[in-house]
Amino acid sequence: MTETSQAAALVLCSGGQDSTTCLRWAANRFATVYTIAFDYGQRHRIELEAAAHVAAEVGVIEHRVLPINALSALAGNSLTGKEPVTSEVNGRNGLPNTFVPGRNLLFLTLAAAWAYQLQITDLVTGVCQTDYSGYPDCREQTMDALALALRAGMESPFTIHTPLMHLTKAQSVTMAQEEGAMELLAHSHTCYNGSVPPCGVCPACVLRCKGFAAAGVADPLLVRLGLA
Repeated sequence: MTETSQAAALVLCSGGQDSTTCLRWAANRFATVYTIAFDYGQRHRIELEAAAHVAAEVGVIEHRVLPINALSALAGNSLTGKEPVTSEVNGRNGLPNTFVPGRNLLFLTLAAAWAYQLQITDLVTGVCQTDYSGYPDCREQTMDALALALRAGMESPFTIHTPLMHLTKAQSVTMAQEEGAMELLAHSHTCYNGSVPPCGVCPACVLRCKGFAAAGVADPLLVRLGLA
């Protein structure tokens, strides 16, 4: 951890494992933290509840939920449509059917628009290109390109922080321990099916389980639920 600065940051907080870890990371480094989540027609509401909970636990200045119905209207994926969640590819570029085209691009653009109003230039997101589902909008080159576009489009020196970008899921668990995020992770939500307890079989659950197992650490969510 580093010493807290006097700057402010806006964290994209979905309530999941990665964004929750990044929220704790940001709170350890910035004097002022805001969070933003998106109601984009996802399959369940539990992740929005988890996002609000962890934001409150950290004591952010404001947690805002923005409604976006465009992604749900476009559908074409299992997270905003009616298709069952699987790890199978959707036939285009070898991507799984959980890929929501444009989601991270849209989320970060909207987050930057709010950050601009708050006079904040530091954005924090939990995207990762190491252990992930192959989503092209989680890659470092995408984040670098988007940062350039946001700076040019709003004439503001935005920085997109991606603390997990080059970490495996096991390494992100270790980082969560080091940052003091384990208590928050007990209230995070990862399951694509919105199940509590987690379904354990969707791609997100499988990846989370493998990460904690590889790190040799009990998942605090399962501990809280009496399952570990």
